[in-house]
Amino acid sequence: NQSVVYIGKNKMTDTMSINGQEIAIGKLLLSPTRTYAPLMKRLLDEQFDAIKGVIHCSGGGQTKCMKYLPQPMQVIKDNLFTPPPVFELIRENSGANNKELYQVFNMGHRLEIFTDEASAQQMIATAATLGIEAKIVGRTVAADKASLVLEAQGETVTFQY
Repeated sequence: NQSVVYIGKNKMTDTMSINGQEIAIGKLLLSPTRTYAPLMKRLLDEQFDAIKGVIHCSGGGQTKCMKYLPQPMQVIKDNLFTPPPVFELIRENSGANNKELYQVFNMGHRLEIFTDEASAQQMIATAATLGIEAKIVGRTVAADKASLVLEAQGETVTFQY
């Protein structure tokens, strides 16, 4: 049925201005995820023992980490990257709130490594040599029940497990 091929206010050929460059929405939505293989190879070669966990946030968004915790704890992500403009477009077209968006999409935050703070600083420096922006986005704290707290776009979003 051709009447339901696509619904939404934008066409895939419409453009968005990003950093002064007009880019087709279809290209933004279909652009491949960056590969972190070169970074992971270096980190595994140089800091294997410091890595306590690695989460690729595609498919499961910011909540994916909660599936792999070794024990109940609270994960607090209060220094996330600013989401790329394509996610605002998704919000506008879907009507989704922050809780749904951060549960489904990576929101521009694609790879997490769980480690101690000193090792994190070394990993951030390694990422920079490969042109990858990295930073400490949060922390884990002991808790009786597992939960995830996101401080995102001026809003606190909590997931209880």
